[in-house]
Amino acid sequence: MKFYLKYLLFFLFIFGSFYSCSIAKYIPENERLYTGAELTIVSDSVINNESGLRTELESVMLPEPNSKFLGMYPGLYYYYKNQKENPGFINRWLYKKLGEKPVYQSDVETFEVQDLLLNRLENRGFFYSAASSEFEESEKRAAVVYTVKVPKPYRMETYQLDSLPAPIHKEIDSLVKESPLRKGMRFDLNKMKLERLRIDANLKKIGYYNFNESFLIFEADTNRYNNKSFDLFLKLKKAVPQKSIVPYRISKVNVYPNYETSDSIQTEIIRYNDKNFIQKEVFFKPKHLDPFIKLEEGQLYNPETSRNTARRLSTIGAYKYVNIQYKEVDTLATDDLGLLEANIYLSPLNKRAFSAELQVVTKSNSFTGPALALTYSNRNVFGGGETYNTTLKIGYEAQLGGGQQSGDSSMELGLKNELIFPRVIFPVKINDDFFKYSIPKTKTSVSLDFQDRRKLYTLISGTALFGYVWDANRYVTHQINPISVSYTDLMKTTPEFDDILDENPFLKRSFEQQFISGLTYSFTYNEMVDKQKTHQKYLNFTLDVAGNSISLFGKNQGPDVPKTFLGMEYAQYAKADVDLSYHYNFGKEQTIAARIFAGYGLAYGNSDVVPFVKQYYAGGPYSVRAFRIRSLGPGTYNVEEDTNNTSDSYFDKTGNIRMEANLEYRFPIVSFLKGAVFADAGNIWNSKENPVFDGKDKFSKDFISELGMGAGVGLRVDIQSFVIRFDLAAPFHDPSQKKGKRYNFDVSNPILNFAIGYPF
Repeated sequence: MKFYLKYLLFFLFIFGSFYSCSIAKYIPENERLYTGAELTIVSDSVINNESGLRTELESVMLPEPNSKFLGMYPGLYYYYKNQKENPGFINRWLYKKLGEKPVYQSDVETFEVQDLLLNRLENRGFFYSAASSEFEESEKRAAVVYTVKVPKPYRMETYQLDSLPAPIHKEIDSLVKESPLRKGMRFDLNKMKLERLRIDANLKKIGYYNFNESFLIFEADTNRYNNKSFDLFLKLKKAVPQKSIVPYRISKVNVYPNYETSDSIQTEIIRYNDKNFIQKEVFFKPKHLDPFIKLEEGQLYNPETSRNTARRLSTIGAYKYVNIQYKEVDTLATDDLGLLEANIYLSPLNKRAFSAELQVVTKSNSFTGPALALTYSNRNVFGGGETYNTTLKIGYEAQLGGGQQSGDSSMELGLKNELIFPRVIFPVKINDDFFKYSIPKTKTSVSLDFQDRRKLYTLISGTALFGYVWDANRYVTHQINPISVSYTDLMKTTPEFDDILDENPFLKRSFEQQFISGLTYSFTYNEMVDKQKTHQKYLNFTLDVAGNSISLFGKNQGPDVPKTFLGMEYAQYAKADVDLSYHYNFGKEQTIAARIFAGYGLAYGNSDVVPFVKQYYAGGPYSVRAFRIRSLGPGTYNVEEDTNNTSDSYFDKTGNIRMEANLEYRFPIVSFLKGAVFADAGNIWNSKENPVFDGKDKFSKDFISELGMGAGVGLRVDIQSFVIRFDLAAPFHDPSQKKGKRYNFDVSNPILNFAIGYPF
């Protein structure tokens, strides 16, 4: 706790210096600090989407004033401090990271801003508007108020296409009939620009390779009306090149699978599926590369097909660059049709690579320590884009926080071998056309891990996986592992660990079933990839079913005795999770983030309890942050009140039901520093009562009153999407306490969470 207070006092000292050292004394006598602008809109009619108009007008009210934090000017403060003759190393460093040049009243060109305001109003159809400005001044501060008087806007009566040559007239005419521009629409230059882009994009989809939206021009005619109405005409500009108004077809597709080392003289051309594969020697087999290429001879040029091909090729994992270029075949062009030659240049990654990664690992059991991972990669192993990875991991961990516990250090060794095929490996051939967005990858892996937990046990585990992963579209990802096998063997246990198991039969049973064989499936819908979206949604559904197929071969060991397979007791269960998040982005880098999680595991058949490694836990930096990892639950259980529990309670803090909800407000502080205010709620339970917990762990209809709740503040260092996160939280509802005493905001005992990345 003293460690946390030291850093908290340091931050208070830094921020306190902003309060104690006013910047007013640094402002020159003949200047005032510019504090911003306000906009007043005066209109003689109702303005549709006034908020959108206001946002556009405010965007030209420059310059931006100096940034503030809690009423302070940290960037400005360190600018002034750096102007001293000897500012010192710390001030120079803080100026480099946070400093801002001051913005004074003299920097504000109000007449230029007024012209920009009038320009934006005319672009929106408000012709003959007026704009004025006035400064509001104090001793060392100045702000400006802009006032715009907005008359009734001009509105469209008709939208029609002017005469154009064939064949482009027919194509554009059909697009104009589908236009979003409608009668009564306010004159809007932005909408007209979008209309040109829409027409251009659709023309390119049907072969108009050389067309450009700048070739189109709008003309508005108000002569027929005297009530601020106009007719809108779409035309082609004069002297548009002939080749721009004819469609193009692909006459030839050339693929260079090993472009960096290909020799233009000593090359071999392999003709496969109406494509030319040009390479000095067979680097990538055409039959495996061809499914990724959607370009075909005789096909109309379509930039979407080109982008789709480039994206599919880049997902193989064997290429660092994918470059698709088109060459016009002038000698074969006619007045009505142009021809293109498509050249696909593929630059491979280094075939072999070796990487070393030093990690700081924080696990769900509060174990923290360094780990070294060494990875060897071999790409395009069999000439079909396959990737082989082998990783050796060495780690040492010590248990931090929560007092000294048994098993407080651990040594881990791991070896993982992975082979990835950029195609479907299946006994029955699957048509690649079924996967239009991307081709699934087949992933196989075998891993072996050895763990020595001091004072507790020595464990060895092996895992084998075979499955598929693919993107259905930009947002949806599927991952299915029809074969998922793991085996865990407690090679050696200590008397301390044996005592823990003897005290908790449920826990003992969860360790006895060493063999797990089943199927896992994951569905992910992720809109977070669109950084600029105001509303972002994320959904992950995971299903884990084990033991059903292997039960067909299970051997009976007698009544009320679990079956075995190859002499090993196997687990049988089903487990499902739903993780739903929503982000509302507003203002400048401000976000309201919400999350709901629910999970349930059902043991049946050969199992009466879900295996320990598959159970849920609560608390920690990615859960309810006001409670330490695994310190929350199950239910209302309180280890301090359990006089029968004389051993380490860490292994007890699991359950087969988990529910959580999180709410967080994220905001910028300055530069790469971000802040957050959050509240979390959640807990774990058991569907079947564990006698060790006296029924306090069982899920009931009163589960809401058994949620652990907490709130806190966070500081994040966000450098180009790499986030180091510090969250300080305290509980305000502790279900382990007796009823009537659970609500208590215990700010005197906060929990500091350190993590990499945002929690959700």
